[in-house]
Parts: sequence; structure tokens; C-alpha cells
Amino acid sequence: MLKRLLARMFWAFSRWTLTSEAAPTRPTVLVGAPHTSNWDFVLMLAIAWRLGIDVHWLGKKSLFRGWRGPLMRGLGGIPVDRADPARVVNDVVGQVHAGTVFGLVVTPDGTRGGNEYWKSGFYRIARETGMPVTLGFVDRTTMTTGLGPTIDLTGDVAADMDRIRAFYADKAGARPERRTEPRLREEQPAPGADARE
Repeated sequence: MLKRLLARMFWAFSRWTLTSEAAPTRPTVLVGAPHTSNWDFVLMLAIAWRLGIDVHWLGKKSLFRGWRGPLMRGLGGIPVDRADPARVVNDVVGQVHAGTVFGLVVTPDGTRGGNEYWKSGFYRIARETGMPVTLGFVDRTTMTTGLGPTIDLTGDVAADMDRIRAFYADKAGARPERRTEPRLREEQPAPGADARE
């Protein structure tokens, strides 16, 4: 109740407008994009708390050291040990099988944009767990933010990413100059592929 109250207060005074499709009713990988500002984290929490979504997000272990650990975990953070990334997928699968409804927030365009490709972790987690992908967005041009459609990935990376690109085509992010085009390195043809055809 406290989180929903805080969220209502935030949206009442924010210059951003929440415009969203219905909250997912099953566990989902919640893509946060374009990720171009630290304010995206605040907006993500405000969206989730307003819609009643239990969110978890992945963060490097250093964020959870000392006094920050309990705070970050309380906000839904899951520390990631880069030496054992498979453990995260196993933990997520366990929550799915337990029947917990939650959103696992992933920012595939990296830390506040500026990369050539999106990171493919969100795609791998969704495919390995059987979770759908919900497209969260921030758009400075309309000053709107919220959740878009929830889609099931097919395993055809290029086709799935075409659907994701179409949704984000007109979304600029809080800092448009930092926006990264939704594209995975895995979409590129293998070297020499043209020569074999």
C-alpha cells in the first residue's frame, strides 16, 4: 500500500505522464528502454509500484556492498556475480515454477546508452525460462512512459527484434542523443554467409 501511495504522489506531481497497457498477469522479462538517464530507474519503480508489479532487477555485486545492500534488495535488486551468471537464470526459473508473478527488469541497451548493440541477456533469459517480454519505454518527445505490449519470443532472433524495433522506433528516451538502436549482435549474418549462398 505504501508503494502505491508513493507512486500516486509521484505521478500527481511529475511532468511525465504514465500511459500504459495492463500489467502482465504472469512472470515477464520487463525491458526498460531506451535507457539513457539515471532517472529511468526512478520512473521504472514509479511505474511498477503504480501498477502493482513486483519487480526485480539485475545489478553488479558492487552495488550491494555495505549499507546499500539491504536498500538495493528492498527495491528488488538481485546481485549478479559475473563469474557465475547461470545462477541468476536458475533463480529466475525457480521463481517462475513457484508461481510468483513478477517483472524482471533488464536494460539491454546497457548503462545509459551509447553502445552499438543491445545486450542479448534479456533474450536468453526469456527463452531459457519461457517468460514473455514486456516492452517498457521512456519517450522524451511526448513526455510519456509506461508499458507497451507483452510478447512471446519465437526464437527467430531477427523477426523478434523486428517487432521490438517497430515498437521503439518513435521512442527517444530521456536523453535522446544517448539512444541505442534495438539490435542484437546475434542478428548479424555469420562471416562468409553471403559467399556460401
